[in-house]
Amino acid sequence: MTELTYRLTNDTLFKMLFVKYPDLLKKMTAALLGIRFESIGEFIITNPEMPPEAVGDKFSRLDINMTVDGQRVNLEIQVKNEGDYPERSLYYWAREYSTALHESELYSSLPKTVVISIVDFKMFDCAEFHSEFRALEVTRHTELTDKFCLHYFELPKLPKAINKDDRLKLWLSLFNAETEEELKQIEELEVPDMEQAIQAYKHITITPEFEEIQRLREKARYAENVALHNARKEGAFEIASRMIKRGRPIEEIMEDTGLTRSEIEKLK
Repeated sequence: MTELTYRLTNDTLFKMLFVKYPDLLKKMTAALLGIRFESIGEFIITNPEMPPEAVGDKFSRLDINMTVDGQRVNLEIQVKNEGDYPERSLYYWAREYSTALHESELYSSLPKTVVISIVDFKMFDCAEFHSEFRALEVTRHTELTDKFCLHYFELPKLPKAINKDDRLKLWLSLFNAETEEELKQIEELEVPDMEQAIQAYKHITITPEFEEIQRLREKARYAENVALHNARKEGAFEIASRMIKRGRPIEEIMEDTGLTRSEIEKLK
């Protein structure tokens, strides 16, 4: 098996590919939302830019925001489970929804706002790979409003068998592919949309533009990891200092803070 250098879950690749090939994005969005591609009239990518200064910022997101027949749709890729994604995705929804109201407009004019998250880890204790959340009354299941909608697609739960007639699973299988052989298996189904997406994938990954943006992203991630490491260290030193003042044994301080014996001795 030959591992892919870049999976489609790579945020740089994801954003560049679907911004440069909006027709593919439109087809995939239709599959993710469970609607017919032909039924979509208005389709606009509202954040197509990838400025180097933003790409290189720590903690920056490369999501895709769209207007789909008056709805606000935010498409997110999340690879790492940091334990707070339900809250983060709710925050993304709240930000999209709250910024849609312009001065002098009525609350009733706020658009339906949808966040679609493709996640590369298991989120929910269920067998289904797709979960949809809406604002429902807990006993009667009456919908409060149709303007709240969160979709989650969990890649690890995706069935291994590929059906050429199931467009949703085909699109998700592209994100789930980890090897050249898996990509070729999808390509051999001879589904035009998948063939076009794979060719676009191959083209994007060899462009100098992708390589430069990917370099900036890796630099930003490194800076982010260093910042987080230093912040954790500083916190551990503060806790250790308080424990030293209380006369706690070194072994206990080591266990509670993760610091080494020599680091604690220096604090003393």
